[in-house]
Amino acid sequence: MKTQSSFRRHPGLHQAPLLLVALCLYTFAHGADVTLAGIMGPRALLVVDGGPPRMVAPGERTPEGVRLMAVEGNEAVVELDGRRERVRLGAAALRADSPRPTSGSVTLHADARGHFVSDAVVNGARLRFLVDTGATLVSLGVTDARRAGVDFRKGAAVSVQTAAGSVQAWRVALDTLQIGSLVLHNVDAVVFEQELPLALLGMSVLDRVEMRREGRTLTLQKRY
Repeated sequence: MKTQSSFRRHPGLHQAPLLLVALCLYTFAHGADVTLAGIMGPRALLVVDGGPPRMVAPGERTPEGVRLMAVEGNEAVVELDGRRERVRLGAAALRADSPRPTSGSVTLHADARGHFVSDAVVNGARLRFLVDTGATLVSLGVTDARRAGVDFRKGAAVSVQTAAGSVQAWRVALDTLQIGSLVLHNVDAVVFEQELPLALLGMSVLDRVEMRREGRTLTLQKRY
């Protein structure tokens, strides 16, 4: 089985017979990041805290103390310090010390240029976003849309005016967009036929939150 050296960036992973390769990151309350990188029969390929991948059989523990309890379909049941959780191939990151967040807030920090850039999870896929109050809708490039499983060709075709002229795009609705503990559903977005340097977090999200800026921090608090 061949894989790339990093399981956090996985476009080049190969798929072998009986081996499902995907990515799921679970953060236990005690700080262990567990990545489910693959499944082979009853065994799971686990990466803990960015360490080397280890093929673990049910009942076995990694050196970090993560124990594989079982493999069930496309999920692995793992245990750490007596707490059991399910890690699913391709799912979004979760935190073990609380249930999956359904509402809340997130605080972003400006980069050296004063821009607010953050990871967000769209339909289970982790994407990089730039907060842009000048964008009417959340905006995705074609590759990001495909990573998030957005069938944008079924959306409404629109023409969007940019600094480079008019470009083809598709208006869609994103099932889920999550930033930290802030979760929004049915988010209006537009997918461009070309790549974007970063996805844009536009007003279709920002209109649904309270924005509070203090110096180099920006807090987004869900309103509805």
